Amino acid sequence: MRVGDFLRTSRQKPVICAPEDTVETVAARLTAHDIGAMPVCGAGDALVGVISGRDLVRAFAKDSARFRERRVRDLMTRQVITCEPAESMAAAEKLMNEHHIRHLPVVEGAKLVGVLSIRDAVAARLSESRDEVNFLRDAVIAARHA
Repeated sequence: MRVGDFLRTSRQKPVICAPEDTVETVAARLTAHDIGAMPVCGAGDALVGVISGRDLVRAFAKDSARFRERRVRDLMTRQVITCEPAESMAAAEKLMNEHHIRHLPVVEGAKLVGVLSIRDAVAARLSESRDEVNFLRDAVIAARHA
């Protein structure tokens, strides 16, 4: 299965924020949507970074007195690992494992088209494996009765 196919079937719409958003806004959005990270998009849905709950915790631990004044642009990761919709789910999962990330923005050019979580990738791969097992089982049964 391709990443783009998964995104189309899951019909998920990525929750995003802007570089100018406050950390309070981002924390509330992460909590409301029960997610651990979100893409940061500029004009035209261009991906400019990623902000995570871990980024917020680190910023709070470093300077709690000024935490509420901080903006996403001050804390976000700018060098973002991404994939394209044409990538296989296996390749996306491998990329996340290699880079120790749990959220992988999916882009076409610079435009964000979705976000794949490690949970999504594992679930899709498990489903593919089950389909393969069922196909092989059916083939063996058919061969026995032929």
